[in-house]
Amino acid sequence: MRSAFNGILIFLLTGILSSTVFAQETRKLSLEESIQIGLENSELIHSSKMKVAYAEAKWSEVNTYRLPSLKLNASYTRLSEIEPFILNTPFGNFNISPSIVNNYNVKLSLQQPIFTGFKLSSSSNMAEYSYEAQKQEYTKDEQQLILDIKNAYWNLFKMTRVKSVVDENIDLIKAHLTDVKNFFDNGISTKNDVLKVQVQLAEAQLRQIDADNGVKLARSNLNNIIGLPLSTDTEVQSEVAIEDQLVPDLDQLTEQAMENRPELKAMDFRLKAGESGVTLAESGWYPQIYLAGNYYYSRPNQRIFPAEDKFNDTWDVSVGLSWDIWNWLATSDQTKQAEAQYEQVKDGYKSLKDGISLEVTQNYLNLLKAKEKISAADQSVHQSEENYRVTNETFKNGLALNSDLLDAEFALLQAKTNYIQAIADYELAKSNLEKSIGK
Repeated sequence: MRSAFNGILIFLLTGILSSTVFAQETRKLSLEESIQIGLENSELIHSSKMKVAYAEAKWSEVNTYRLPSLKLNASYTRLSEIEPFILNTPFGNFNISPSIVNNYNVKLSLQQPIFTGFKLSSSSNMAEYSYEAQKQEYTKDEQQLILDIKNAYWNLFKMTRVKSVVDENIDLIKAHLTDVKNFFDNGISTKNDVLKVQVQLAEAQLRQIDADNGVKLARSNLNNIIGLPLSTDTEVQSEVAIEDQLVPDLDQLTEQAMENRPELKAMDFRLKAGESGVTLAESGWYPQIYLAGNYYYSRPNQRIFPAEDKFNDTWDVSVGLSWDIWNWLATSDQTKQAEAQYEQVKDGYKSLKDGISLEVTQNYLNLLKAKEKISAADQSVHQSEENYRVTNETFKNGLALNSDLLDAEFALLQAKTNYIQAIADYELAKSNLEKSIGK
């Protein structure tokens, strides 16, 4: 009994330890993997995909109205008893209208539109253009999600690197504090020098707390966007690759945006749908012509005289015309509404083009600025590292003030932080520019 209990206890402890280890496992992700996971897990993308499926089904439904429709109707009716109509003649009695209480009717109807004033063709065109526009909206949603993932990914990259720099800065200050305390013990430095370094260490530790919290927030944000549990210990793997090639000309980038942006493509399809909407409204001016055919299999069949208590089949074919000759100019009002909506879409199309042109220009200038800042920030890091090296050596030799080394340590921290900010800004600017030109 005791051995069984011990076995269960060991099993439970093993499970708890295993789950703890699993929960603490770090998941390293490249940018491409993050994008793939985000696209697969996104509810927004799934919803957008369902909108495309809906628009496609709607287009298919509208097209069915142009094809023949076949309907089957069947019924059974029980009638009350009545006196049959009997004709009495010298030649005998004739039951002209017998009392048939059980009535069975089967009707098969076929209808084919012949001319609808372009109503069906314009409805089909509108549905098709709406479907194509929705596909472009889906592409736009994908591109926006990819941009959001990139922003979250590079923000986590930045916060992780900043924390590393802050940790490194603390190590430098701790070493500095050790040297100052040794100097103080030997009567070389004052108590105030020690206090100054201790104050700077405390401030660095506060920065470390903020940096650690920043990493956690950035990680949670990335996990949330790509659909992972918020507690996942996500770690970025991709590194920033500074490209040496020249940024394309602004006019060339603007031209690419006008050709590739899914919003513009979607708006173009909505313009075509608006044109079809005007044609659809104008269809009310024309007659509607249909071809119809019916097959009857009834007991009794009303076309058979005298009525017989048995099944008989008959059929008919007809051409029908329906025309609104006067509807108090409702068709004219509907046409004006469609034309007004079409003009609104045209204005929206022009505004969208202007907005995209401005967006491309802003992102282009931001990328150029970010690229220039990287070079300046990198140079500042090298200078700060050399300044710290020289100041630290001279301080250890008693030729530099304590405050000089404190300034050199902080300047190095600031330079490295600025460099990380610059390379993160570069990736974000590049991602925004790519999205603005439809890549």
